[in-house]
Amino acid sequence: MSFTIRHAIFADLALVAPLFDAYRQFYEQPPNLPLARVFMGVRLKQGDSQVLLALENDNPQQALGFAQMYPSFSSISARSIMILNDLYVVQEARHRGVAKALLAAARVIAEQAQCKRVTLAASRDNAAAQQLYESLGFTPQKGFLHYDLPL
Repeated sequence: MSFTIRHAIFADLALVAPLFDAYRQFYEQPPNLPLARVFMGVRLKQGDSQVLLALENDNPQQALGFAQMYPSFSSISARSIMILNDLYVVQEARHRGVAKALLAAARVIAEQAQCKRVTLAASRDNAAAQQLYESLGFTPQKGFLHYDLPL
């Protein structure tokens, strides 16, 4: 592995914000680096999410990807869970195991927090992501449809 996974801190904002902006663009949002800086700056400052950062070993200022998890709860199991809401790897670093390493680190964090599960969503048309998740033990939920109420 020629990269390192570590927790991001507020001082990493200049590395994390462009990744977050690229992640949003992947999901067809317009580029907006100022918005990404504000949003991720608040997350990192308040500590209301866990942000993992993948950095190139030879150049620690070269960010390869990130994952962001939000703590939540499962009422049914009466336990904590982690929602892995964001996962992104830059195009040049794909197929190097970065996403797999970020997901493994996310799992460790959830296990250390004694969470019931890590939950995530995948686009129905993103077969590569679905294959990766399932290869790591994630299973599609059965019995529930998820709905959104746009506000």
